[in-house]
Amino acid sequence: MSTLLHRLVAESAARHPAHPAVVLPEGRLTYAELEAASNRLARSLAAHGVRRGDRVGLWLPRSLEAVVALYGAMKAGAAYVPIDPAAPAARLALIARDCSVAALVSAGDRAEAIERAFEGNAPMHATWLVGDGPAIVAGRPAVPWSALAAEPAAAPDVPVVDGDLAYVLYTSGSTGEPKGVMLTHRNALAFVDWAATTFAVVPADRLSNHAPFHFDLSTFDLFAAARAGAAVYPVPPRIAAFPAATARYMVDQRLTVWYATPSTLALMLGRGGLDALDLSALRVLLFAGEVMPAPLLRRLVQLAPQARFANLYGPTETNVCTWHEVKAPPADDAPLPIGRPCCNDEAFVLDDAMRPVPDGGTGELWVRGATVMQGYWGRPERTALALQPIEIAPGLSDLAYRTGDLVRRRPDGELEFLGRRDHQVKIRGQRVELGEIEAALQRHPAVAEAVVFAVPDEEVGARVRGVVVAAPGAAPTAAELQRHCAATLPRYMVPETIDFMSHLPRTSSGKVDRRALAGVSRENPA
Repeated sequence: MSTLLHRLVAESAARHPAHPAVVLPEGRLTYAELEAASNRLARSLAAHGVRRGDRVGLWLPRSLEAVVALYGAMKAGAAYVPIDPAAPAARLALIARDCSVAALVSAGDRAEAIERAFEGNAPMHATWLVGDGPAIVAGRPAVPWSALAAEPAAAPDVPVVDGDLAYVLYTSGSTGEPKGVMLTHRNALAFVDWAATTFAVVPADRLSNHAPFHFDLSTFDLFAAARAGAAVYPVPPRIAAFPAATARYMVDQRLTVWYATPSTLALMLGRGGLDALDLSALRVLLFAGEVMPAPLLRRLVQLAPQARFANLYGPTETNVCTWHEVKAPPADDAPLPIGRPCCNDEAFVLDDAMRPVPDGGTGELWVRGATVMQGYWGRPERTALALQPIEIAPGLSDLAYRTGDLVRRRPDGELEFLGRRDHQVKIRGQRVELGEIEAALQRHPAVAEAVVFAVPDEEVGARVRGVVVAAPGAAPTAAELQRHCAATLPRYMVPETIDFMSHLPRTSSGKVDRRALAGVSRENPA
């Protein structure tokens, strides 16, 4: 089996050339076609200066071209950097400059937005545009997607090893800027190989892909399918935004393996009418990204009793590192365990002095092993805080990732998730640092102080609420501040409500008293 992600496509193309690899309503690619198209893009990238170790940004919605682009980037020896296609151009520019992307693949109708974002000073050698577009974007050549047809279909001869970066996923950062999690081919395949084997993914399977490519859940959908020679079905953006349409799409396509966040599944049940549809084709249902409510899981098991259900756990920095298989519907509302380590990883429950916590005690979860990231792009100080040496055996130490999650080990050896040490929350399965949203609010000239906190919500995990103290003489509106945030943040991070106060409550040490703030009445509700 291959040690490189892009070789999975080549191997499946050799075994099953005519088998569908990617299927969308507007078309499909066989494995032979995906292999040829990604080879052509890789050659074009190389011809325009992309080299081994470079980064290639992807700013386009889930599509056939997006799948071609991520494989083409890796075949050129680069790491792909997926950027939320719904994010504003300012965020594209921030990420592209942060990791110095050598190339960008985007849509032709976004050329003007790219131009405005970089103002002629882009870090890229060139931009590849899907659809019609200008010949020059942000001062760099723009290569039309149609030009790839002239490139040879054979794989380029680019040396790549499993320790090379495969992709960089940007997550929300507590300092007000996103940070790029660096993951190698070896990191990704440790999870993909385990998952494809554990859940017996075969060529006849049809895998859903509801997660956007900048969300780490997508790596299972894409690469487990490629490893098996199975078909992946990216949910088109026009469908993914509507729970009922998503539920109908997945059922109509007879998808056999689903991987989603609990909030996505809750929306498909609550608003999507999933409980009235035929789920007989479903063979495996995996969920991750947030806590699965027991009542929701019971309903899903009743709807698809033939399927395997598993809770997968792991921050982006480790992909999946523990798992728990549901053997029977939960009888009560106790939270599901996050299970035991997988993917050649090890889990340690440590106290504040980094000493092992006895079973049953609460401690912080540390993870070491094959799936753990290489660090944060361009942030050695943050990397040093997140990856630290711990004693894994008497006289033996190794680097481990500090998750920030509080857990305890049950008598049966499985881990229970108890909560976060910091102010990270999950919104629609995506990790969000509330500090990044606060920083965005505080950049508005009419804001003197801003605090953001999360209100628990069964459907989406949490909803963001902001509290603002206006600058002297200023009177911003909630709508004005929401538009300001939307210019630099993804939609799911924009506060749903913004309230105004004359001052913020403080603790005795002078810090904002967040606990008191969450309970105060609204002085000026939005």
